[in-house]
Amino acid sequence: MSDTLYTVTQLATELGVTARTVRFYEDKGLLTPQRAGNTRIFAHRDKVRLILILRGKRLGFSLREIKEYLDLYAADPTQKEQWRDLLKKVQGRIDQLVDQQKALVETLGELQKLKLYAVAGLDNSEPVKTRRTR
Repeated sequence: MSDTLYTVTQLATELGVTARTVRFYEDKGLLTPQRAGNTRIFAHRDKVRLILILRGKRLGFSLREIKEYLDLYAADPTQKEQWRDLLKKVQGRIDQLVDQQKALVETLGELQKLKLYAVAGLDNSEPVKTRRTR
C-alpha cells in the first residue's frame, strides 16, 4: 500500500480527469478525503476508489450501483459478497448491451434499406420543373 498523498489537482491530473470531477464524486459520498485545514488530502485508497468509479461509469453503471459496490468492499473483508454482486451487475449490463446491439443492428438494416430506396428514387426520377414567379 502506498502512503502517497494527493491534493484534488494532483489526483485529477494523475487520473486524467478534472478537479471538478473529483469534487463531484466527493459530494456524492463516493470519496472521503482527509482534511488539512481547507485542503483535501486524498490517500492511495481514494485513488483506487476513483479508478473503480471511473471504470464503473465507463462501463455504464449508475453512481448508485458504483456506491453499493464500493460499500460492499468495506463491509465484507472476504470480498465474496462483493464479487457476487459484481458478477450479477456485470451480467445485467452485458444483457442490456446485447439487447441494445440487437436493436442497433435492426435499425441499421432498416436505414440501409431506406437509403437504397432513396438512391433508387433519385436514379429513376426526372428533374422537377419549377416555375418562376415574378
